[in-house]
Amino acid sequence: MHVKSRVVSNELSILRSINARMNLSLKVKKYYLNIEKGYQGEVLFDQLTAQLQSDMYIINDLCLEFNHSVFQIDTLIISQKTIFTIEIKNYEGDYKYESEEFRGAFSNHEIMNPLIQLKRTNSLLRSLLKSIRINLPVEGYVTFVNPEFTLYQAPLDSSIIFPTQLNRFVKKLNEMHSKLNEQHKQLADLLLSMHQAESPYTRLPPYDYGELQKGITCVACRSFGITVGNKKIVCNQCGFIEDVDSAVLRNVEELRLLFPEKKITTNLVHEWCKLVKSKKKIRRILLQNLKSVGAREHRYFV
Repeated sequence: MHVKSRVVSNELSILRSINARMNLSLKVKKYYLNIEKGYQGEVLFDQLTAQLQSDMYIINDLCLEFNHSVFQIDTLIISQKTIFTIEIKNYEGDYKYESEEFRGAFSNHEIMNPLIQLKRTNSLLRSLLKSIRINLPVEGYVTFVNPEFTLYQAPLDSSIIFPTQLNRFVKKLNEMHSKLNEQHKQLADLLLSMHQAESPYTRLPPYDYGELQKGITCVACRSFGITVGNKKIVCNQCGFIEDVDSAVLRNVEELRLLFPEKKITTNLVHEWCKLVKSKKKIRRILLQNLKSVGAREHRYFV
């Protein structure tokens, strides 16, 4: 039972948008691609947990704070007798494990050891649970979801789940006897109430309205190569078709995300969408779908 489904974070949504609309520095581009790849790995893991039929609560993307320390849990599963924390990694390529370090097998480049990250998460979670008098044991795993991942000299550590072991891991959870009660529900509700929607780890580059390329991007491939018809827009790159009304409203949400301080006006949306030539059409879409405040040149939409 999904108590909290996974959604695209504001950080990733903004990075996707500005990546399409401006030239990012190599450093920011690398950061964005890492965030994107991490999210795609989490979606892969979600496809596995969707197969779970046992009586369990699944909470995705949980950000908690205890004793002035913030920690994030990719997936938390509450079963009858155990709480599982899952750290999801979408690493690709060949790595080696030596002296408690993860390094590129051939480049020797060091990356963060996810086992240390998991240990910190579980320690903070156990302390938090103890403070609210919950005595369920915490069992943590690092799951590597990319089939192109290899770890040489891997430790015989039961908290590591490799790509070839994922199905067996889900099968193990499915075969586990679990019957939840009201106390489990109260715990899930309490953790959700403690969730911090805005992660302190968010890192966004500076950007402004003037430097961003205007126009409607394809919702499927984010290309600007689209043709706008009377009622439909068609992507010349991937062939995706979308209603004009839907595309305009999607771009209104993009504007709100990127520039929450700006008032949504007909002129602003017309300039942002660019290829929709008719201001009258833009005004009609806004009037039909949003609440109008003010009149004529002072009108804006919420």
